[in-house]
Amino acid sequence: MVIINHYKERKEKPIPKNHRSLSMTLSDSPRCIPFDASRSIVDSMDPTREFVKNVKRLIVKVGTAVVTRADGRLALGRLGALCEQLKELNSRGYEVILVTSGAVGVGRQRLRYRKVANSSFADLQSPQDEFGGKACAAVGQSSLMALYDTMFSQLDVTSSQLLVTDSVFRDEGFRKQLSDTVNSLLGLRVIPIFNENDAVSTKKAPYQDSSGIFWDNDSLAGLLASELKADLLVMLSDVEGLYSCPPSDPKSKLIHTYIKMKHQEEITFGDKSRLGRGGMTAKVEAAVCAADAGIPVVITSGYATDNIIKVLQGEHLGTLFHKDAHLWTLAREVGARTMAAAARECSRQLQAQQPQARRKILLDIADALEANESMILVENEADVSAAQLAGYEKSLISRLALTPRKIYSLAKSVRKLAEMEEPIARVLSRTELADGLILEKTTSPLGVLLVVFESRPDALVQIASLAIRSGNGLLLKGGKEAKRSNAALHKVITSAIPGSVGSKLIGLVTSREEIPDLLKLDDVIDLVIPRGSNKLVSKIKSLTKIPVLGHADGVCHIYVDKSANIDMAKHILHDAKLDYPAACNAMETLLVHKDFLSEGGLNELLLELRSEAVTLYGGPRASNLLKIAEASSLHHEYSSMACTIEIVDDVFAAIDHINQHGSAHTDCIITEDIEVAEAFLRQVDSAAVFHNASTRFCDGARFGLGAEVGISTSRIHARGPVGVEGLLTTRWILRGCGQVVDGDKGVSYTHKVLKQS
Repeated sequence: MVIINHYKERKEKPIPKNHRSLSMTLSDSPRCIPFDASRSIVDSMDPTREFVKNVKRLIVKVGTAVVTRADGRLALGRLGALCEQLKELNSRGYEVILVTSGAVGVGRQRLRYRKVANSSFADLQSPQDEFGGKACAAVGQSSLMALYDTMFSQLDVTSSQLLVTDSVFRDEGFRKQLSDTVNSLLGLRVIPIFNENDAVSTKKAPYQDSSGIFWDNDSLAGLLASELKADLLVMLSDVEGLYSCPPSDPKSKLIHTYIKMKHQEEITFGDKSRLGRGGMTAKVEAAVCAADAGIPVVITSGYATDNIIKVLQGEHLGTLFHKDAHLWTLAREVGARTMAAAARECSRQLQAQQPQARRKILLDIADALEANESMILVENEADVSAAQLAGYEKSLISRLALTPRKIYSLAKSVRKLAEMEEPIARVLSRTELADGLILEKTTSPLGVLLVVFESRPDALVQIASLAIRSGNGLLLKGGKEAKRSNAALHKVITSAIPGSVGSKLIGLVTSREEIPDLLKLDDVIDLVIPRGSNKLVSKIKSLTKIPVLGHADGVCHIYVDKSANIDMAKHILHDAKLDYPAACNAMETLLVHKDFLSEGGLNELLLELRSEAVTLYGGPRASNLLKIAEASSLHHEYSSMACTIEIVDDVFAAIDHINQHGSAHTDCIITEDIEVAEAFLRQVDSAAVFHNASTRFCDGARFGLGAEVGISTSRIHARGPVGVEGLLTTRWILRGCGQVVDGDKGVSYTHKVLKQS
């Protein structure tokens, strides 16, 4: 609809004026890839959210737990944010209807206050009688509506109250009149506010009496969605959506799309609402009824300030209920398998190519990156502008931004990979098992990789190049902030892959909801590599049987030994903490030998950090001696201008501290004592251990790997920066001339190690 499009255009940064002419100019060159920027956005939308394009009339239901705080008082901040969202939608032409709970809770709080204010001291010593729900409702309804009226008036919006009971809906004339009244109010841009009139309701046990038409404000919202022909029902709760079991349960998982036949028997509900009569059980029942009637429903958090608007923009929030959801899920699962299977088939075609042909693919990609630099930068500029408008941190925007220099550097790294020794089918060992029976151990691609990476578009190029060099199929899911940049780079790279291999060698996953489906495909996908937060890695590990390679966090240590050169130490500390504080290989904990306390060297080290505004937190010993705040944990990744400092007795205490509190990523010792250094290098159990060098050197490109798909702290397969070799496994090739085992009677084993040819 025009209104929706207009609303989205207001939020999105417009495409630069020179975009069209620029694309036409680029496409004239045979080395340039024509690219439709608008198509990349449409393709990245999840089809399960396409229905929001046609929404004009929506009903918003807000629960008691959102309207009130834990102590029963009104949550004025959340109510204010709700009213501001509804005003915004009203001004954009949406027809907004509000169904609100909270009257009973508000009334109970007011009556308690009045009773306390009018009670004697003796009265207060005796237990307080609980107030009847109907009295609370009668008092609370007027108070709640007065508050809504005041807030909407401040926003120059007119609201109206409609109190209803279950019985009136049995009257066909009432239902028609209700529809006419609401249509009239909406035509006047008035926001109707519905509330079940609990003060005069005749129902006593709503969940035991199923004869009613509705039984609480949740089911009222579902009924109104059908009666008033709403296009969408949004139900706001105190949690993010529907979980598989109570959200407090560690095993609980958010259900993004509710499939009735799948979830109705699997979900375990917790207690009902702490203040209202309903809870998640009531919301799900109402949502299922509305969805069956053809009205999409989204249950999401009412604690966020803009979730309703985000839902209407197609963002993946909360839990979606839709009559066709089972078809979408099936289609998505089929699509995920098709994408993974295609990547595997193309990887086999890639492996069948001659080494020179595989090398040429990388060289063509490098040329294509440079040829399409202008188009890539235009798409990236749109992503950066959108991130700035959304208020993202400068560190994320810095990682997101591409420059001509970065693209040149990416092309250079791709060419460097192409020049590397051929990694596939390389003979690692040759053994003569018996006369004329030769066994070779050779390198082989893993198969299909699924890489989930952060909002760094340059990572897409590096990962794709490594996958091609190692002969693997690849599925990529980048951060949503880089969607245009990723789409452009993916188009450029896949267009450079010849038809003899197939462009489906590298698949771009565009929706977060596709990830769970892909993680089920342990028969098609061979390795998952998550690049991101501890939370992301842990979540992916919990969702899949596929091996996961990566590091959960980067708690990197530097130990300054008593024999350290103080100037060298200051220089290394400055680089390790300040060169890129958000990097996983930045120093997070500084360990200092106790002798530095008496010799005064510690003050020099701390001054080096404090002069650059690094916030220092102490371990138990350092916080007491240095009078600084104690660190909340000795295993903490700050990823910012902060670090932990602790005092240790000697190198062995430092080793014990690192092995106990570190993350097995990268750790360093600064010392002039070679014997001490060797003890540290041997005994610290980390993927990378350094002597007199900054932890920032732990990087695939700096290690000469060309690039990296990530850094692994796993003890199985690859450790540290993972380049081409980390994406290979081994195969055994046996060449004979008719030999058989025959119970080992007819074979004379020699097991002679042969020179590699």
